[in-house]
Amino acid sequence: MLTESLVAAVQSAEKATDAVIKDIGIHIYDFQPIPAPKTVLKKSSAPTNCLAVSTSHIFTAQVQKAVVHVYSREQGNQEATVPFPERIHSLALAGDSDGAGILLLGTEGGRVILWELCTGRQVSTSQSHLQSTTCLAVDPTSNFFLSGSSDSNIHLWSIPALLSFSAQSPNDYSQQLPLSPLETLSNHRAAISALVFGHSSSSTNIAVSASQDNTCIVWDYTNGAALHTFLLPTSPLCLALDPADRAVYAGYEDGSIQLIDFYKQSSLTQALHDPTLQSTPTQPPPSDRWPLPIQSSSSALCLQLSYDGTTLLSGHQDGKVQAWDVAKGKYTSHIADFSAPVTNLYMLSPTGFPIQSRPHLKTPSIVKPRYESSLDGGNTTTSTVVPPNYTFTAQFNSNLPLPRFSTLSSSTIQPPTTFQAALTHPSFPPTLLQEGLASLTNTSLPLLPKTPITTTIPSTSTSQTTTTSSSPTPETTNALLTTQLANSQTQLQKALAELLRYKKETWQQMEREEVKAKAKKKRRLRRMRAEEARRKRVMGEEVGMEVDVEEDGEEEVSSSTDEMTPSD
Repeated sequence: MLTESLVAAVQSAEKATDAVIKDIGIHIYDFQPIPAPKTVLKKSSAPTNCLAVSTSHIFTAQVQKAVVHVYSREQGNQEATVPFPERIHSLALAGDSDGAGILLLGTEGGRVILWELCTGRQVSTSQSHLQSTTCLAVDPTSNFFLSGSSDSNIHLWSIPALLSFSAQSPNDYSQQLPLSPLETLSNHRAAISALVFGHSSSSTNIAVSASQDNTCIVWDYTNGAALHTFLLPTSPLCLALDPADRAVYAGYEDGSIQLIDFYKQSSLTQALHDPTLQSTPTQPPPSDRWPLPIQSSSSALCLQLSYDGTTLLSGHQDGKVQAWDVAKGKYTSHIADFSAPVTNLYMLSPTGFPIQSRPHLKTPSIVKPRYESSLDGGNTTTSTVVPPNYTFTAQFNSNLPLPRFSTLSSSTIQPPTTFQAALTHPSFPPTLLQEGLASLTNTSLPLLPKTPITTTIPSTSTSQTTTTSSSPTPETTNALLTTQLANSQTQLQKALAELLRYKKETWQQMEREEVKAKAKKKRRLRRMRAEEARRKRVMGEEVGMEVDVEEDGEEEVSSSTDEMTPSD
């Protein structure tokens, strides 16, 4: 049975009277099949956009503090408290598909810190934002990330470029300063409240941003172009993107949810990439706004979609998690109540599949970051060499695959499979062609000879038989295939002749059945007219000669018998 769980991070209520409730900050909650609490982690108060979850750990930034709490998912306790020189206003995780990720931290000073969890290395970007970095989003390939700020700007960064040991020079072809953004998206006019990436790994992937200027913009982030602008009735606080990138959901301060459908407008091409529609902003219809019940109205601080995309979950200021039916477009039920503002929601990958994929690497414990002078206003350039104490610490979850060419003896190396041989062959292996011809003719043809070839070499005195173990020559293979093809054509011609004979016999049988039916109909008509003639004789009426007129104009005298006539 599939099991789906969520992680909910709350911000401790200042007026909470219960010490236990005030101490709990992270809830791991079963969502399907039956909603029920699973695990609680204490001593955390995370503001919005300050939760990151990996396969082994949970990270939360603390409100009004310059620390990050690290929790172990396996042990279910707090592993470490990591201090930083600035307050953290947003978190995001990159590159966790193999279990060894990079934690991105948006600071109060407008920078982004990259922390390698398995090495402890830190890299800080330049202070590109004029105000605090309020939200971060990482693309599915973990090559780029977006940073949004209260200064209304969005920056696009390259993760490989930031983590590279080769320092950039101002004289590079890009003419960019070291550790600077690739693009700046500046269409918004107020603070950025939410950022999300699409789910595609192609170059046509999209990103969506929400701002307090009551707009939501869809971006082609690779070139910094705004694909479409949506005008909203109020300021959106959070976003969640449909798994198929067909629509985005926005949460409002009154607790309602706004559906923004990307493809509601008719277009000959893809709506987002139609130049005739990009320059005109669109306002979603009022019917696409889903209200909460009056008694449950509270600000929607975070949104998450279920694995199948049919249920939308929203965390609210009053501590409740609500569920929405995406297909019906309405509120359905109340999931949980945590008695504190739910600021972050994260849906864990479902478990229970027959084949559950596991990451290749595992991080049993994170490596705390090392202090660098660049994080508190020092030089932001990086070294061109790998530091001497740079160590990667991780654990393999499975055995490493052996290389194709090994120093082991040839007897221990397994021969390639049929698929591997077909994959590496320059064209098509002869055995594969032979099997294809056999399946076409629905006969089992003999495979190519794999036994040694026996040839007879004539001599002046006697015939000498020589055995060679070499593989068939191309000429032999071509001759064999030609013979098999001729046999296949002969069998096909025989099958066609048999089919024509069967059709001819069927047609003749149908023709005989039709003649018999016409004769039976004529006999029935004769019997009816004979009965009519006898009736007239009894009644004393004059009986004339009855004539049977056929459809083809042929006439004959009726008979009272059922015997076949020559005309039949």
